[in-house]
Amino acid sequence: MTLLEEATKKAGLVWITVDGGSRAEPVWHHWQDNATYVLGEGGEQPLRGLGVATRATVTVAAKTTGGRIVTWTATVTRVEPGSEEWDRVIPELLTKRLNAPDGQQAPQRWARESILVRLDPTGETQDLPDHSGAAPPPPSPATTSGPLPFVLGRRKSS
Repeated sequence: MTLLEEATKKAGLVWITVDGGSRAEPVWHHWQDNATYVLGEGGEQPLRGLGVATRATVTVAAKTTGGRIVTWTATVTRVEPGSEEWDRVIPELLTKRLNAPDGQQAPQRWARESILVRLDPTGETQDLPDHSGAAPPPPSPATTSGPLPFVLGRRKSS
């Protein structure tokens, strides 16, 4: 088993950057048949362009430390509902999906509303850079209004 396969298989989530994208997005996934499968949209995690992409970069971090283990390049293929591959992967994804709002009925909803993609390693890995790779928070209209609420035991601000 290669480092890429072992690390990806053990990771609870991976960070995916779609080719041409500027930001890595965290997604839960399932490793099967020497590829990672990602299910999204339709009430599941947002895919942010992964459903129409042809290539992506996958970064795998350690569960314990969060440190990057390996970054690999993948070809992206959409898996159609009702296909042999769909029927083989969906039962495994159902066991990995925690707290699905519709429980055992989730696969029917996924077939109607969601997208399943397969990410196959190309064999290309990237050297780990010297910097952390942390991105600044995305722009948001959210603000903090007013002073923080009183909390017993909080130090007074100077």
